[in-house]
Amino acid sequence: MSFVKGAHALLSLPAVALLLSIVGCEESARRPLQVRPPQVAAGAPPERLGPLPIDPRRAGVRPLAVQAPRGVELLLAKVEAAFRTGQQEYKAGHLVKARREFDQALDWLLLSGYDLQADARLEDLFDRIVDTVHAYEMQSFREGDGFSEQKAEPAPIDEIAEMTVPSPESLDPRLGARLAKVLEKVPHDLPLTLNEHVLSYLNFFQTPRGRLIVETGLRRAGRYRPMITRVLREEGLPQDLIYLAQAESAFQPMALSRAGARGIWQFMSYRGREYGLERTWWVDERQDPEKATHAAARHLRDLYQMFGDWYLAMAAYNSGPGNVQRAIEHTGYADFWELYRRNALPRETRNYVPIILALTLMAKDADHYGLQVDPEPPPHLDRVKPGHPIDLRLVAETIDVDVETLRLLNPELLRMVTPADPNFELCLPEGTAERFFAEVAAIPSEKWVSWRRHRVEEGETLSSLARKYHVSPSAIADANGLDGHASLAVGGKLIIPAAARPQPALGKLVRYRVRRGDTLESIAEQFDVSVLELRRWNGLRGHRVARGMRLKIYPGGLTPPATGKSRSREVG
Repeated sequence: MSFVKGAHALLSLPAVALLLSIVGCEESARRPLQVRPPQVAAGAPPERLGPLPIDPRRAGVRPLAVQAPRGVELLLAKVEAAFRTGQQEYKAGHLVKARREFDQALDWLLLSGYDLQADARLEDLFDRIVDTVHAYEMQSFREGDGFSEQKAEPAPIDEIAEMTVPSPESLDPRLGARLAKVLEKVPHDLPLTLNEHVLSYLNFFQTPRGRLIVETGLRRAGRYRPMITRVLREEGLPQDLIYLAQAESAFQPMALSRAGARGIWQFMSYRGREYGLERTWWVDERQDPEKATHAAARHLRDLYQMFGDWYLAMAAYNSGPGNVQRAIEHTGYADFWELYRRNALPRETRNYVPIILALTLMAKDADHYGLQVDPEPPPHLDRVKPGHPIDLRLVAETIDVDVETLRLLNPELLRMVTPADPNFELCLPEGTAERFFAEVAAIPSEKWVSWRRHRVEEGETLSSLARKYHVSPSAIADANGLDGHASLAVGGKLIIPAAARPQPALGKLVRYRVRRGDTLESIAEQFDVSVLELRRWNGLRGHRVARGMRLKIYPGGLTPPATGKSRSREVG
């Protein structure tokens, strides 16, 4: 087994996660896990250490109840021995044993009650463990790709907002009259206004670039239309609100706006949390089409109840209810078009409603506008609960589909691994659930994030597969009950006991340097924390940050360790 690949299995330990939270990370884009260590009161005095769990076979001493300074000597000996043993086990590829030794060494240091900074020997030993395990982690990140975040797609609403559309004065005055007759025949359950602002966007969407945007959205809509219409019906909302999603994202679940909004319905993080959309290192439910549709429907219903008008509700969906309420109070008009005429709303919001209306008109009468669209079929799914984290590549290999198909069916997954949530539902192509459970049953569940399945091709041998997956031929033979010299049946499947990928820990301390244009709000959004947490962690009194400042951040918003013993390093 490769020593480099072996590093991946070490990062899930509570003590190692705590250690790495102290070290920090070189790249703020890597958001590691927080592990809550056992609590030790800050500044605890170095009083009686108590019986240490000493193994006399390694340290050559008997378990004792010791006092300082003898307790420090025993602690040093035990931690040194565990650390050395852990390194030896790691280099030999015995990952579980190495993990146990590192865990024990760190536990003894952090729970000893001694001030590590007060004793140079303890501090030096602690730093050596920090440096070693941190190096293992960095090497693992360079080697692995299983935990890189999936690539987002630009949100169409950003592109549309930048387009130059014809001014109302440049339009053919006969166009409105012709379209008004067409509009009379179009069924709708939202008010459809046809004025010069809507006509401007109708004209733009018939240009080559605009037509491509419309046709792309209508094609993708086929995947989600049955689900969205069902959810809107369940929530008691107009069916035509589906075209708000077309304007926002063109029905792209991975759409990401420049402001940080995600998913088909382009939820900001704080608004998504308000409506129950979870965001973690592993999943972002803003990208779950069905969950986000339920959340969007509830949000739109709340906005309609607030303003009593669908155009104002849509404007509030875009810029927030506070902006719309202030515009109404400032002008005295609770009418979208009057607010438009008085420039009482942001420019983007003024254009937002006409864009949705223009898209609605074109989608409802595609033939009239010459749109050529072959909608994608809706997916037919099996939903399974793996019960344990599992690598999507292993899933793909067990049911013989490509990984991209799985990612398309599960757009809420940010990584290549499912979360450690027993209730998480993984979507598979219809008819594959039974085969999935039958095949993964042959692999221990704790290996689902590291082991693989491989279909044997012509000419492959145990040795060639061992080179491909960086494991020994005997390891593959043992995992499959094969003789080491056996020939492989073409088309048969083998279990490949490959090395595990790293599992970064949420809450690991990140040192972030403030850049030009950063605000506390934008930094909080980037790391999924609150402004209040940023201020508390960094002792900030106000809401301003200066370029070049170093901020302490615990991604995910979890409380940092409160032992008083932890230290961190600034990297980068």
